[in-house]
Amino acid sequence: QVQLQESGPGLLKPSQTLDLTCSVSSGSIRTSYYAWGWIRQPPGKGLEWMGAIVYDGITYYSPSLKSRASIFRDTSKNRFSLQLTAMSPEDTAVYYCAATPLVGGRIPSEFAYWGQGTQVTVSS
Repeated sequence: QVQLQESGPGLLKPSQTLDLTCSVSSGSIRTSYYAWGWIRQPPGKGLEWMGAIVYDGITYYSPSLKSRASIFRDTSKNRFSLQLTAMSPEDTAVYYCAATPLVGGRIPSEFAYWGQGTQVTVSS
């Protein structure tokens, strides 16, 4: 029921900062007990949870990306964004925004709603 769509650059050079936006329709990012997150999948690899912002604005990040990732929200436009600094070729992946209800007050391992994903390639 919640609809999400990613937008942003598809090609970056090493050291640049990725800035992706997730537009949300048929739902509000202020909906109680929901998390709004970013997940990526490098070529030939599994899904990697990157981080999420919860309905009250608190953010959480994967330990491996904590120093590089930031998630913001714009409640007036019903969208949230991902910034990932110091991009390198290993960051090449399909990036998804996703949403899910919290389970037991925690972010579950599986997200209920997904965007279509957007390819981001880092190359010089």
